[in-house]
Amino acid sequence: MATSCHIWRPDRGRSCKHYGIFVILFMDLVLQCVNGYLSSPHIDQEPPYTRDAQHGTIITSPVIPAVASVSPTDEDSYTSKCPSGGQCDRLPASCIQCNYQHNCTYGKSASFTCKPKKGVHCVGKSGEQQSNFTLNITCQFCWQLDPSEYRCSNSTNCMTVSCPRKRYNATCDVLDHVHCLGKRRFQKRLFCNWTGGYKWSTALALSITLGGFGADRFYLGQWREGLGKLFSFGGLGIWTLIDVLLIGVGYVGPADGSLYI
Repeated sequence: MATSCHIWRPDRGRSCKHYGIFVILFMDLVLQCVNGYLSSPHIDQEPPYTRDAQHGTIITSPVIPAVASVSPTDEDSYTSKCPSGGQCDRLPASCIQCNYQHNCTYGKSASFTCKPKKGVHCVGKSGEQQSNFTLNITCQFCWQLDPSEYRCSNSTNCMTVSCPRKRYNATCDVLDHVHCLGKRRFQKRLFCNWTGGYKWSTALALSITLGGFGADRFYLGQWREGLGKLFSFGGLGIWTLIDVLLIGVGYVGPADGSLYI
């Protein structure tokens, strides 16, 4: 009996040891699962993508104050320039819409049906408000108008004193009160006609009185020629006489290429 007990106890100890190892491993696995569950993003915190999604919604929300800084609509842009209650056929071209037909005779008077744009109110000759009216204009395209009826951009990069005269590409806009066919903004090739503020009379007077010292060339911005005349005493008078003639006929002009005033 004692022998059998001596044999069983070690087996029982090994069995308890094995059971203990299994219990420790199981508890460790359980603790890891619990720890992972508690640290998951759905407990006491929001996942990163949820915060990003909410933040993006706030930025693009149509009720945020940034919406107030939106540029005014096209309607507001032209209604501010259109007189209210004015005569329909005297409204600026930007305030009306006309059914222009290009089959009229050039240079002749033509009638077209027009209506004021949305938000613009006008009256006829009898004083009654009108939604449609007749506009009489000369049959011609906008680029065929008289130069006094449109304004063009000016270029200060071209030489006005040259042979042949130089041209530049100008962008022209028709005046508001002028009505015409086609686009109201167009391109034109114009002669260089800008001025830098130099006076022809002043240049001629300096050439006659102080031309021997190069004063005329200095005034026109031609420093090298002015120094040449100064140190050569006007080319012993010959250069001075030639400059008087050249400035007098307008052949010699400002160094920047502009016109005299």
